[in-house]
Amino acid sequence: MSEKISLLGYSDKLSGRPGDVIAIKVSSHLDQPYEARLVRVISADPNPDGPGMIEEDVAADFAGRYPSRSQPFHPGSCARIKRPLPLAGVPAPALTLEAIVWPTLVNGVEQVVLAAGEMVLMLLGDGSLGGRLGPHRFSTGVPLKTRHWYRVRFSYDPGKKQVTLCQVATGPNGDLGEPVSRSAGASHDLGDVAAVSIAADVADGRATRHFNGKIEAPTIYTASEPDEAAVAARWDFSIGISTTRVEDVGPSDLHGELVNLPARGMIGALWDDSEQCWRHAPEHYAAIHFHEDDIYDFGWEDDFSFTIPDDLPSGVYAVRLQAGEHGDAIPLFVCPPKGERRADLCVLVSTFTYMVYGNHARPDFSPSWKDEFRRWNAYPHNPAEHREYGLSTYNYHSDGSGICHASHRRPLFNLRPGYVTFGYGPGSRHRHFQADSHLLAWLHRKGYAFDIVTDQELHDDGIDAIRGYKALTTGSHPEYHTKETLDALQSYRDGGGKLTYLGGNGFYWRVALHQSEPGAIEIRRAESGIRAWAAEPGEYYNAFDGAYGGLWRRNGRPPQRLAGVGFSAQGQFEGSYYRRKVSADDPEVGWILRGIEDEILGDFGLSGGGAAGFELDRADPRLGTPDNVRILASSEGHGESFVLVPEEQLTHITNWPNQPLQDLLRADMIYFDVPGGGGAVFATGSITFCGSLPWNDFDNNISTLLGNVLDRFLGRGQVGSA
Repeated sequence: MSEKISLLGYSDKLSGRPGDVIAIKVSSHLDQPYEARLVRVISADPNPDGPGMIEEDVAADFAGRYPSRSQPFHPGSCARIKRPLPLAGVPAPALTLEAIVWPTLVNGVEQVVLAAGEMVLMLLGDGSLGGRLGPHRFSTGVPLKTRHWYRVRFSYDPGKKQVTLCQVATGPNGDLGEPVSRSAGASHDLGDVAAVSIAADVADGRATRHFNGKIEAPTIYTASEPDEAAVAARWDFSIGISTTRVEDVGPSDLHGELVNLPARGMIGALWDDSEQCWRHAPEHYAAIHFHEDDIYDFGWEDDFSFTIPDDLPSGVYAVRLQAGEHGDAIPLFVCPPKGERRADLCVLVSTFTYMVYGNHARPDFSPSWKDEFRRWNAYPHNPAEHREYGLSTYNYHSDGSGICHASHRRPLFNLRPGYVTFGYGPGSRHRHFQADSHLLAWLHRKGYAFDIVTDQELHDDGIDAIRGYKALTTGSHPEYHTKETLDALQSYRDGGGKLTYLGGNGFYWRVALHQSEPGAIEIRRAESGIRAWAAEPGEYYNAFDGAYGGLWRRNGRPPQRLAGVGFSAQGQFEGSYYRRKVSADDPEVGWILRGIEDEILGDFGLSGGGAAGFELDRADPRLGTPDNVRILASSEGHGESFVLVPEEQLTHITNWPNQPLQDLLRADMIYFDVPGGGGAVFATGSITFCGSLPWNDFDNNISTLLGNVLDRFLGRGQVGSA
């Protein structure tokens, strides 16, 4: 366990509008109060060779001192049953606890499968099936194989004063060894009622001894062996897969709620590959995958709240916490009032992408990186050293399964001003929020008024969230989208909006939001794509909304259909340059390059050293790039680390576009008009583009080029300075 972080906080919402109340939750292990204040974030880049950290203090009614208090958090998922199982009136009741399990981790400690008061069915530290009856413990002595299905049972016969443990391989691996059964003498009074929990032991509101793996059909019988006439409770996890409710189909109505969002829509022991979607055969998806490190909501109490004032300009803010040398900054994205525009330009903030990457513990992290972070006075904490705060969907659970849920209802280290993603390479080494601040700093410097809208408002309100803006721009990496956000952007573009896509690897993965758990997002890393992990066969459909997950390309919506370009290649965090393909005299698109004589564009920058790098998008008519697209420039000179993305590679010598490999390792900067309605799209095809905007104090050909685009889209005169 790493050293405890002294001062941390988070908010219940990432974004809001005037009048919304944002609750701030803080945990401080210090013996002194902390100060809280509000700042506007203009640049989140601590690199002294760039714009540096730029923040402006903003008056706020919550500003002041608050007492420190430590707030705990409890990882691990389980099902809490709301009412206890009644046992009174049954003389010396016999009980049997049974479930179908698919264990995934042997970790040296007990893992509870099903608990009913002082009778517990569990996996022991050595992987064998175990049971506890009051103070007595029992074991079959035969470990269960991980990632195999078993029907397991623990029975108590008070008349015979005997317990029995039984494990039988089932499902597709039913021939895995002989059934194992062990009996022993024991006696214990189970009392009048039994508190029930699934996948953990719950006492005094705290869950411990979490199970790692899938559980299906947990059942309690008031008999010393399974007897359908004696079913007291049976939970059918195929019911309500999109919810957090667990349904008791037995006679006792012992319904429950899931804690910390374990994964649903998981294949169970009955799955036979005849259906791939849980909606079509829910009985094949009657399992839930629990983990000891699942985290959804830390559940901290509010320390103070902030009502967004009517006159607070739309923008990026942070609640700064400080106590001596210890500090934190909780980001907040302020949107304009609903239905109101306060600027002609909308900046779409990719909060879904921020969340999906939230607390990404990079596998290449080295503690030596922190030496330069300290010299820059950068954000000091890294998820790789604090895995206990919950990781990202680019990481794995302790049992080796991919993390498919993300949430902002916890501290996210990499969503902090001053956080540095990489410890190597040229420039500022930023991604996501900090990299997007290069665009924000440029807009402030050049005097462009803008409103902020985040993915959340776009998902909730659709086209109404962005209707009427003359132009809309993304940041560097708008990778994760719901159907609702893509529909809204498509409607905006086709209805006459001017879309500026300033990134790479955008509009790539399909995600789903939970219906009842705010801030929860789901990703299924299905077939193809550059994936941090691969979903299990049969588990490609989202549990949250029942839709097929994975790439939007696999869902029939390649990024080229919206933005003209789509993901083509990726390499190390290195940047190269574009070579222009049109002149300033071109009657159709020459205006974009007005004032630029250079043939080479963006051979500089704070992100990888160049405007075209890391993740590259290209045009492809077969994937939806419009016929009237104009390629303004294409990148070249990429290093040996760059490879074609998996969805483009067919065999070791052939690819989907059927073109020479080197021709596909490029970013295309493009422009096209949308027929009918006056819409238009400008796209850069590179994730490192925005990092070139601040170069040379914001005076460079990339800055000039983007100014030309926005001036035309906004009907603005000569670019001014703030």
